[in-house]
Amino acid sequence: MNPADVAQSALPVAASADVSLIALFWQAHWIVKCVMLGLLSCSVWVWAIAIDKIFLYARTRRSMDRFEQAFWSGESIEELYRTLSAKPTHSMAACFVAAMREWKRSFESHARSVAGLQMRIDKVMNVSIAREVERLERRLLVLATVGSAGPFVGLFGTVWGIMSSFQSIAASKNTSLAVVAPGIAEALFATAVGLIAAIPATIFYNKFTSEVNRQAQRLEGFADEFSAILSRQIDERG
Repeated sequence: MNPADVAQSALPVAASADVSLIALFWQAHWIVKCVMLGLLSCSVWVWAIAIDKIFLYARTRRSMDRFEQAFWSGESIEELYRTLSAKPTHSMAACFVAAMREWKRSFESHARSVAGLQMRIDKVMNVSIAREVERLERRLLVLATVGSAGPFVGLFGTVWGIMSSFQSIAASKNTSLAVVAPGIAEALFATAVGLIAAIPATIFYNKFTSEVNRQAQRLEGFADEFSAILSRQIDERG
């Protein structure tokens, strides 16, 4: 047979094989479709969490900046406490309000143990910091899970797609590239979707974890400074 005739006969097969992304999805095995849809859903979820966290951390930083400016401006801490205790607070303001509330309760009840008062103030500030860190870390586990498991889920879809492709090759008894390529492309598309979901999730998780650590250190630093201020006032009253 003339090689030109063979090449011409292979053209319709190659032309009929649509390897666009949408075609690859619709031609894939239903299990591979489920894998890709799940990964795409995870990718949308990751970006929704990331956008929410970006705004949350920006608001928290601004809130800390405003509170520190008011706290170190020379304003009376009693006046600052009355202002902040009248509305819901988060972050550094919540730590301050919790410590001042314990301070006022102890002196209003005429507590005698000065050491106990200092210990209770430190404890309520630690609890407040722990709650704030928990609020900042909420849903970060989703990013860690998608970042670590996404490539393996995509790989599962790839393996399944290649198995289905080989079964089709065995059934058709045709090993030409025009027959093999679409099936392999469908399978590799699942891995690509897994990476699309996993890479941003890993980047966001590392960035947000670092941001939470910075804000937690800032809260702990304020708690230490405020504890020292209250300790001096306890000594003066004692």
